[in-house]
Amino acid sequence: MECKNYKINLAKCNCTYEPCSRKGFCCECIEYHRRNNELPACYFSKEAEKTYDRTIKYFVKLNSK
Repeated sequence: MECKNYKINLAKCNCTYEPCSRKGFCCECIEYHRRNNELPACYFSKEAEKTYDRTIKYFVKLNSK
């Protein structure tokens, strides 16, 4: 099944993990990270995303200042 929003999603995707096969496929990305108790890159700032720490704990830490 094709994603009708793929190009729009890909343009907005801030994931810096280059071999990621889920870029632009938000449903797959969310499902993958949810299964791993993580959040996708789009929840993080550009700098925070570069750490590849996608844990909910890290997200809360960054947003509880």
